[in-house]
Amino acid sequence: MLTRLRTSPWVRVLLALVALAFLGWGVATNWDATSKALADMSVWSVVAALGAVLAGQQCMLLAWRRVMAGLGTPMRVGVAGRIMFVGQLGKYIPGTVWAYAAMMELATKHGSPPRRTFAVISLGLVINLGVALTIAAATAQQAFAGARWLMLLIPVIIVCLHPRVLTWGLNLALRLARKEPLESVLPGRALLVAVGWTTLGWACWGLHVYLLGGGAYPLSTGAFAFAWATGLLAFFIPSGIGVREGALVAAIGPLIGVPAALAIGIVSRLIFTLSELIMAALYFFVLGRQRSSSTSTYDDQNGSGSTALTPDRSSSGTPGS
Repeated sequence: MLTRLRTSPWVRVLLALVALAFLGWGVATNWDATSKALADMSVWSVVAALGAVLAGQQCMLLAWRRVMAGLGTPMRVGVAGRIMFVGQLGKYIPGTVWAYAAMMELATKHGSPPRRTFAVISLGLVINLGVALTIAAATAQQAFAGARWLMLLIPVIIVCLHPRVLTWGLNLALRLARKEPLESVLPGRALLVAVGWTTLGWACWGLHVYLLGGGAYPLSTGAFAFAWATGLLAFFIPSGIGVREGALVAAIGPLIGVPAALAIGIVSRLIFTLSELIMAALYFFVLGRQRSSSTSTYDDQNGSGSTALTPDRSSSGTPGS
């Protein structure tokens, strides 16, 4: 019964509506000040913030592409972008597997077996989350009053980002789920490059909050990293909607005012949604038409073409119940 409630798309929609209701209540309570904060935002600052988010999205793509290459499937940027940005639109659909399934389906056409793509997506999320929490911890004194304990997370995160520890953790989860383990360990060089691009991406994403009036740059970056990580961990709510905004208000509201923080949270959500649509359209219609240099099949001597990591599927190829 509990499992059905956790996985039911209707429950996820209901939780998203509840989160939005709390966000709406906060906006309504501070309506006059929040509407004034929105009106006071410069159009150019919003445009510049959109540019910063788009730059960050491109950095995250380069990190994701490096992980994919490190696990055995090198791809051109255009192909990787089409897989990542078009596929991740599935996260807006209630359910737990749509973004994974879409990205795996697209990647199979460019030489990446489903199980490997599953591993790349999972490792990419872990790296992104690790970098976000590290940034939040490193800026704890500026962004979170009384949260210096977050500094203790830094050595833990560094250890957890070691390639062998990453692989061990993911393989443990896969064994518990009765799935096949990873084919190989992500090389250390590939991990360092991916972490570098991810960190640069976070520098851009922090800049967008700063441009919207989030306070000092370290504060803006750390607060948004904390808010994003909170929204990601609230996986039972589609795209963490409402949760991320609430966490951002909790982080910077005491310093810049709750109405201003609410305005930034709302505009930030709209900017990210628009940026994801722009990147998906750009790579689907313009940059993603090129073919990968890899083969279109994914059978090899190690059996990497196994679909053991894919969601259950019916004979028609669509996700099963």
